[in-house]
Formats: sequence, structure tokens, C-alpha cells
Amino acid sequence: MKMRQILNFLTIVTGLVVVTIISIWIGKQSYSWLPPQAAAESHLIDDLISFLVTVGSFIFLGVTGTLFYSILFHRADKDDLSDGPHIEGNITLEVVWTAIPILLVLWIAGYSYEVYQEMGIQGPSQLVHLHNPMKIESAYAAGKHKVETEEAIPVENVEKIDVIAKQWSWVFHYPEKNVTSTELHLPSDRRVRLALHSEDVLHGFYIPAFRLKQDIVPGHNIDFEFTPIRPGAYSLTDSQYSGTYFATMRADVIVESPNEFHQWLNKAAGHRPTQAPNEAASEYAQKLEQPVQTGWKTVEPAAPPLVNYHG
Repeated sequence: MKMRQILNFLTIVTGLVVVTIISIWIGKQSYSWLPPQAAAESHLIDDLISFLVTVGSFIFLGVTGTLFYSILFHRADKDDLSDGPHIEGNITLEVVWTAIPILLVLWIAGYSYEVYQEMGIQGPSQLVHLHNPMKIESAYAAGKHKVETEEAIPVENVEKIDVIAKQWSWVFHYPEKNVTSTELHLPSDRRVRLALHSEDVLHGFYIPAFRLKQDIVPGHNIDFEFTPIRPGAYSLTDSQYSGTYFATMRADVIVESPNEFHQWLNKAAGHRPTQAPNEAASEYAQKLEQPVQTGWKTVEPAAPPLVNYHG
């Protein structure tokens, strides 16, 4: 009997070790499921997702492994129709399997909130109390893109851009050269501070490759900081449903070297403001031209913006 208990214990330990190793491996693979990290803050979200995948894999493999083990090695004999052993309950086991999920949920919640704070995302509590806003913490990427947190980044080294969201277009204003654009250009490896503003309803600033999402609340100006680190072209979408032509509210995000960024800025400054193409306005105009009006009335899109550069 004692030998059987030892074998059962060794089986459980071996199973836990195998499940743990496989779960960690699956968690590492989750990094490849996501777009390339294009902002210094990206690793915070990716690490959180990897952690959640690892925990989920451990639970899934642990439960299914236990079921398969029981089916293979503890099933009744073919002709055994007797009742199983009568078990009244185990208070210790019940306490353990109740406490572990509670502690796990608290751990996940604490880790998620820590990432939320490091990303500098302003939630409902901050937006409701914007007369006394909480300080936005800066997040930094590890490795060669890491910025030393001991020294504050000089204000003059932070690129400031105004972001205006409206139904249904994005407009970006660069105060340095008084340039407006429907395409967001950003310098690589430079801290960027966006001043987010909505002219009508609730919008969401969301760049998947940056792992960044910030709600834009009408009547509030929201400062949002991050550091692009990977030159390339990315997509900005509205993460909040904002009306009929919500799907047309997209913009290109171009990350380039600081030299290329300033060359573009100087070139755009020499362009006269012209009306930018706007998909929502075009679709709405086509609808008005139809001889028969069908469907519900929709909000009229804002006039196409006047910009120096529209891509």
C-alpha cells in the first residue's frame, strides 16, 4: 500500500512537471501569434498575454490530463457493476480548490492593473476627475530600446501631436510646423505625446501593432504618450462604435527615422491645405443621390477636413 502511494505521488509530480513545461512552451509561442512589436510599450501587453496563455494552458492540460489518466488507469472493469466507494467529502480539498482560483484571479487582476498603469491608459476614474488628473507613468521597452528611467525625458525631446477624432475621420496636427494631415507620421525611437480630442462622440484610439488603445471622451483633452520603435506602416482604427460609417474611420500610421520625419514635416508644411478624400462623406453623398431613399436616417458625416497632406 505504501509503495502504491509513493507511485501515485511520483505520477502526480511527473504530470505536474510535464504540464508546467508544456504550458510555459505554449506561453512562449503566443508571442508569434501577435503583430511585430512596433512600440516600446508593446512588450507589456505581450508579456501579459503570454502569462494568461501559460496559465490557461496549465489549467486546460491539468484538467484534461487528469480526466484521461482516470479513464485509462482507474476505470472499472468490464463486468464490474458495483457502486464506487462512498465519500462524504474532504473539507481540506474543498478549501484548496476554492482558494487557488481566488488567488489566481487576484494575481491576474493585479498584474493586469499594473500593466494598465504602466501603459499610461486613462480609465473612467481618471477621465471623470480630469480637474485633478493622475500622473501618466511612462513605459519603456527592454533591450536596446530601453530608456533610462532615472533621467526624465526633456520636454523638447518629446514630439507633440494633436489628434482630432470626428465622425468619421482622423485629423493630425503638428504644432511645430502648423501642419495638418490625415496620415499619422511618427519619429522612431522618440517619445511621442498625443493630445487626443473628440469633436462629437466617444471614439477609441487603437493601433494594434503598438498594443495601444485609449478612449477619447468628448469635452476632454487627453494626453497619451508612447515610443514608436519599429519603422514601417501600420493601421489606426476606431475601437469604439461611433455610428453608421464607423468602419471607414481608419488612418495610416507611418513610423520613420527622425530625419525622414522632419523631412516629411518640412515638405508637408510647403503644401497648401486642400480637402482630403473622405470615404464616409463620399458614401453619404452617394446615398443622397439615390432616387429612392431607404433605411434609417443616419448622422451626416463631418465635412472632409482641410489638410496639408492626405497621404
